[in-house]
Amino acid sequence: MRLRPAAIAVASLLCPFAAMAQDAPAKTDVPPAVAISGSAAIASDYRFRGVSQSDQEMAVQGGITVTHDSGAYIGTWASNLAGWGTFGGANMELDLIAGYKAKLSDTATLDVGLTWYLYPGGADKTDFAEPYAKLTGTAGPATLTAGAAYAPKQEAIGRWYRNGASAAAGTYDRPGAKDDNLYLWGDGAYAIAGTPITAKAHIGHSWGQDGLGPNATAVSPTGDYWDWSIGADATYRNLTLNLSWIDTDISNRDAAYLRPSFSRGQDGSGNIAGSTLLASLTAAF
Repeated sequence: MRLRPAAIAVASLLCPFAAMAQDAPAKTDVPPAVAISGSAAIASDYRFRGVSQSDQEMAVQGGITVTHDSGAYIGTWASNLAGWGTFGGANMELDLIAGYKAKLSDTATLDVGLTWYLYPGGADKTDFAEPYAKLTGTAGPATLTAGAAYAPKQEAIGRWYRNGASAAAGTYDRPGAKDDNLYLWGDGAYAIAGTPITAKAHIGHSWGQDGLGPNATAVSPTGDYWDWSIGADATYRNLTLNLSWIDTDISNRDAAYLRPSFSRGQDGSGNIAGSTLLASLTAAF
C-alpha cells in the first residue's frame, strides 16, 4: 500500500505526542473545593439544652451544610416546635449558621462561628444571635469537645414576663427588657471497637436569662442551671439510631412558670425540663 507524502508527514508529527500521552501519568481525581452534606431526623422530643421545645412530643428536623476546603462553612437547621403559639408564626425554629473550622493538629480542631435563631412568621423580636467556639480533640476511639456559646444582650432573651401567669395572659411586665446568656458545655464520645455503637455523654451549664422573653422564648429559663445526657449511637450505613437519657436540675417548682406558654401543661402536669428517654433516627446524606 502506498502512503501519500502528506499522510506520512502528519503521522510523523503525531508520533511524538502519542508517545508523550502514553508516558504521562494517569490523571487523578481532585476533590472539589466545596462539599455539601446534610441530614434529616425524627425524634421523640426536641430538647434544647435539656428543655423540651416540642412539649415532649415528636419533632421532625433537618439541616444542610456547605463547606469550603479553606475551613469556612455555612448551613441551616430546622425543627418544629410546640403547637400552642409559643413562638408565633409557623411554630418552627430555623437556625442560620456560619463559621470557620481550623485544624490545629492531626488530632485537634477549633471551630468558631455564629448561630442566628429565627422563628419564621413570628415576631422579629424573638430572633437572636449567638456566637460560639468549640475545641475538639481525638485520641484513638475517643473524642472530646469543649464549647462555649455567648449571646450578647438582646430583647429576645430579656425577661419580659415576671411569671407564667403574665405570659399566659400576654401581659408584658417589662417590655423591651434585654439580657445576655452564657452556655458552657462538654461532650464525650467513645467508639466501641468491633461494633457500630458509639457511647456518648454531655454536660452543660447556662447562666444569664432568667425568665421568659417576648413570645415566651427562653434560652436558659431559670437563669442558672445544669443539663446533662448519656446515651449511645448505633450506625448502619448512613442511618444513626440514638437513645439518650436527658435531664436537668430545674425543679418542677422552678419550671412551673414555663407551662402556660411552653406547653399544654396549664393543668399543672408535666415538667418539660424533667428527665426523659429520647430516641431519634437520623439519615445523613
